[in-house]
Amino acid sequence: MNVAKIGYVKPLKQKNIDFIEALKAKHNVVDIAQDQNVDVILVIGGDGTLLHALHYWMHLNKPFYGINAGSIGFLMNNFDIKQDDLLFNIQNSKISVIHPLEASVVDIEGRQYKALAINEVSIFRRTNQSAKFKIKVNDIEQMSELVADGALVCTPAGSTAYNLSAGGPVLPIGSNILALTPICPFRPRRWQGALLKHYSTIKFDIIEPTYRPVSAVADFHEFYDVVSVEIKEQSNVSISIMFNQTHSLESRIMKEQFRSD
Repeated sequence: MNVAKIGYVKPLKQKNIDFIEALKAKHNVVDIAQDQNVDVILVIGGDGTLLHALHYWMHLNKPFYGINAGSIGFLMNNFDIKQDDLLFNIQNSKISVIHPLEASVVDIEGRQYKALAINEVSIFRRTNQSAKFKIKVNDIEQMSELVADGALVCTPAGSTAYNLSAGGPVLPIGSNILALTPICPFRPRRWQGALLKHYSTIKFDIIEPTYRPVSAVADFHEFYDVVSVEIKEQSNVSISIMFNQTHSLESRIMKEQFRSD
């Protein structure tokens, strides 16, 4: 793609601020908070930094290019990039399109909330009492009672995050699959979750929500004392993330599936 102007999300760390200042001497780089008429949005940091930027700026419908200055940086490009090569890499990058999940939450007072999640929507027990909840898929009850610390539903892009740590599967981009993964299940003890079509609607109905209080989290949006959480893909919302040709998101997910460490 042709890139005439790059908008950057203002970084917090000084070394990343210095990197931006050096870029300004060579490229048409502007602060996205001051000028949204750009071709691509540059984010420097880790996956969390990119996740916040995606939530805040996705309404602009511009592709995002991340440079890793954090620890993991699964959704980022390598930081040891030469500044002279930045424009070339952006213009020749490969774009992966992801769709977020929408969580519809009802709490114990009957209040209703909605939030988008790019990685996952999860529920957690809030006390020493295990959470108990029913699971419905497309309005059909599939599990009458799961006793666990919680559960999550993730997108392919989020499958390598908390989902993988909880023992869930890695999902290839474009697989049109969502993963439903239990978190420390007690009963049924050996239930490992389910793979569901991306157009599925998943609902958690909390059992004994007063005695066993549960929180719901959509990325970094958290809701307390919930009684139900309904999750579905927002297919009408598309987010484009750019990757260097030698290190696409698809290749990273493939590599992650064969890691032995």
